[in-house]
Amino acid sequence: MRSVKDELNLSEKKVLLRLDLNVPLDNGKIADTTRIDKIIPTINFLLKNNTKIIILSHVGRPKGKIIDSLSLKPICEDLKNKLNENIKLITKNLKEIDSTDLFNTEDEKIVMLENLRFYSEEEKNDKEFAKHLASLADIYVNDAFSCSHRTHASIYEITKFLPSYAGLQLNLEIDALTKITSEIKKPITCIIGGSKMSTKINIIKNLIPKFDNIIIVGGMANNVLKYKGYNIGKSIREDNCDKIIEEIFSLSVKKNCKIIYPEDVTVGKNLNGLPEIKGLNDILEDELILDIGPKSIKNINNIIEESNTILWNGPAGYFENPNFAKGSIEIAKKITEKNKANTIYSVAGGGDTVALLNSVGSVNEFDFVSTAGGAFLEFLEGKELPGIKALNQYV
Repeated sequence: MRSVKDELNLSEKKVLLRLDLNVPLDNGKIADTTRIDKIIPTINFLLKNNTKIIILSHVGRPKGKIIDSLSLKPICEDLKNKLNENIKLITKNLKEIDSTDLFNTEDEKIVMLENLRFYSEEEKNDKEFAKHLASLADIYVNDAFSCSHRTHASIYEITKFLPSYAGLQLNLEIDALTKITSEIKKPITCIIGGSKMSTKINIIKNLIPKFDNIIIVGGMANNVLKYKGYNIGKSIREDNCDKIIEEIFSLSVKKNCKIIYPEDVTVGKNLNGLPEIKGLNDILEDELILDIGPKSIKNINNIIEESNTILWNGPAGYFENPNFAKGSIEIAKKITEKNKANTIYSVAGGGDTVALLNSVGSVNEFDFVSTAGGAFLEFLEGKELPGIKALNQYV
């Protein structure tokens, strides 16, 4: 896979730059700019190398229809302010535009094409749509790792028509995930949460042979506690999980990987209720498990202390309510402490985990924080991502 930073002949070339600017919008305002902030270095690199940049991206799921609320306009404005560059948003039908619609003066350096998913051809990986987009530029750069698990026209098919490269952020993402799945410095620990065990089973099974510890927290831990015979009250859980959990414990024994789950919890009567610390034998029928307890925090932090590498995907509890955020905050603090001492390599990913780290100001205290969702998880499952496979044609 070629990186754009290794290309020596970029000057005066037109670059189709595929980004993931799919940020949360609330009444036309951007609620979280993390994804935008992370791709700034790639744009600055291309500007420094005297290129003309054509930005491709999407927002939401318009399913081939033009929906005004899913326009890239607010994102274009935000990027314009961050870069201090004039950026023109081109709203003309993408299937009809040509090179004369792009840069009208020498001073224009960046244009942005309107939401790719306004066109059904994008998600259909349409050959002619990809070929037409490719006709607008000299080279293609994919800096949208978070979309690279999709076989879409601007991710996969387009690489057949232009010399194709990985962007700076995509390279960072691949390097970070490789360090925790292939080039491992042991002991290595994974903290994994989320509400559904079934969506993470393949990740856990793929990581068990490589990892020393898998710590299960969040809603997933409720399933384990139920399996172990504890009453979990009215806590969130998934039906028919026993076979999955049995597989995990069986594999962990064979591969000498420890599976850790909470030994005490913090409960509430509802999501807005008051917190109460409970032992596993003391949970009542009308209570919700909403966080891990102090014994669990201490145990997890001891494991982190002994680890040289850590992967975190999923908060320990319902952190949106400060009453149930302590477990997640203490884990973040411990990893940050180790990171500052340069005694751990840390990677975090997943929307809720990133939101948590942003809320406690720790997002820049990890070695790498992934804003990818599905692509991040599929990489951890050991799958080959279509967008990466397409770039791997170029070595």
